[in-house]
Amino acid sequence: MDIDLLAKMVKEAILDHDTVTLPGVGCFVAELVPSTFSDKGYTINPPYRRLYFSPKQGGDTYLVDLYARDNEEVDADMATRILTEFLAEMKEVLKVKKTVVFPGLGRLRATRENHFFFVADEDLDIYPEGLGLAPLSLKTHVETPEEVATAVAGLAELIEEIPGQAGNEEEEPETESVPEPEPIPEPEPVPEPVEGPAEDEPVPEKIEEIPDQVGNDEEEQVAEEISPRAALGRNDKSRKFWRVVLIVLCVLVGLLLIFVLLNRLAPGLLDPLLYSKEELQILRY
Repeated sequence: MDIDLLAKMVKEAILDHDTVTLPGVGCFVAELVPSTFSDKGYTINPPYRRLYFSPKQGGDTYLVDLYARDNEEVDADMATRILTEFLAEMKEVLKVKKTVVFPGLGRLRATRENHFFFVADEDLDIYPEGLGLAPLSLKTHVETPEEVATAVAGLAELIEEIPGQAGNEEEEPETESVPEPEPIPEPEPVPEPVEGPAEDEPVPEKIEEIPDQVGNDEEEQVAEEISPRAALGRNDKSRKFWRVVLIVLCVLVGLLLIFVLLNRLAPGLLDPLLYSKEELQILRY
């Protein structure tokens, strides 16, 4: 029995089982890790099995069965005794040297207080079901500096064109024709009576109606003079309103373009604004 054979048996047993016990030392445990995100959430890593060491003793005899199977002249009791003696010696060496290398698996290490832990090799693969799985990148295209410069130039031209259009519209105000006031009709001359009215005859009412008619004509003229001014005032208010609306739209378009540009130049800069703390932690891991 040597460390190479022990590492080979542990790797063979851990492919089919989640726990492989080292009698008197502890046990190796394989845990399935689901898919994770990396690269600020732009890369999806496939699932894999992680191997770590636990000081707790398991109840399995997978290593003893493998050793007895590969050595026909050795029965289960002898295989148990050989494996137990070798692991006891390895445990003492681990306490002194603090590291025992398992070829093809990793390193079993000990702390100053002789607490054992396992560091697996980076290329360790104990997940046959995940054969062929590879990380998936969500970045479909990486922009070159020339593409970024072209996009910035296009944004600058678009921002310059919008205020220019607004200025042209202001320079061409709408002219409305103001209707000329109608002339006030002159009152008809009142015929003088040939003979004075009798004492019992009523005074003609036509004389009293003339001033009223003149007053009505003056009120109509004033109303006609005021109505064009009111129409001009409403037109000025309408133009000011649409001017404010156009300026607000220009500002919103500029902010949107700046947001798109920042997202292209620094994809992760705006993540704190788009995700909550829990979502950011998920994206990091």
